[in-house]
Amino acid sequence: MTARSTRCTTAKTRTSRLAAVAAIAVVGSVLLTACGDQTEGGSATPTKDGGATNAAPLFSKLPADIQKAGVINVGTDASYAPMEFTEGGKIVGVDPDIAAALSKQLGVELKFTSGTFDGLITSVYTGRQDLIMSSMTDNKKRQEGLDDSGKKIGKGIDFVDYFSSGVSLLVKKGNPQGINSLDDLCGKTVAVQRGTIYEDTFKAQATKCGDNKLTIQAFDTDAEAQTRVKAGGAVADLNDYPVAAYIAKTSGGGNDFEVVGSQSDVGLFGIGVSKENTQLRDAVKEALDAIIKDGTYADALKKWDVEDSAVKAATVNAGK
Repeated sequence: MTARSTRCTTAKTRTSRLAAVAAIAVVGSVLLTACGDQTEGGSATPTKDGGATNAAPLFSKLPADIQKAGVINVGTDASYAPMEFTEGGKIVGVDPDIAAALSKQLGVELKFTSGTFDGLITSVYTGRQDLIMSSMTDNKKRQEGLDDSGKKIGKGIDFVDYFSSGVSLLVKKGNPQGINSLDDLCGKTVAVQRGTIYEDTFKAQATKCGDNKLTIQAFDTDAEAQTRVKAGGAVADLNDYPVAAYIAKTSGGGNDFEVVGSQSDVGLFGIGVSKENTQLRDAVKEALDAIIKDGTYADALKKWDVEDSAVKAATVNAGK
């Protein structure tokens, strides 16, 4: 139940990272470039009629409109290091590196555009984006298009599951409030990114706290939530363990935050795709299986020290 490539320098994990954290989401299109052009996956060979064929292994599996366009548009919230964040004007991290490996199998460019997390599913509904790669938790609510009360609010999306992680609490360095579990938050104020599974977790805890009220402050980006904790306006933020550990290691030279308690709610991240585009979904699944088999998936995770979050095979809608 967790909720986020190219970088040429060695960084740290979802579990930690050596780059600046807390990048604010950048609205606009950023191409995956950095450590290699991910469009190199398939070489174009001229044909007699002046067209071109694509030699990438899975190019023919893609929908015709994407083959023609030569690009898959990917929505993300690039404020979630080490999974996806901006560095030098480019979107880098675990997800973009995995996307670069996928593109070599598919033979088309995966073009990342950053926006707010809670608008990503809508961007797929409207056709603005073809895929979501933003450390998004695969769960039944998102698969079925339901809100917190179970009311139908959308068509839902499918997920190709590619990453596994638990969640952890991030508190101010020194843990001045003595927070070690969700139960310790009752009567206090927490900060969280709006629209994430973490907000849902805090809401569930607030119900559990009852009259000993838990106050939740939700922000557009996790960077804003971190700032609130750092300033002392909230006692904790909730994040995927690798992300929380990365923030704790890098923010303020390791002097701003620390991770407390044990991981909970281990679940799957999925690449989101429209339920109406099963051909694209199945092509992405096959590409993910291919990079797991050839080792490039493992290479991408190792680069960011998140090998423990690897999946053994691609699955569809395996989240609970």
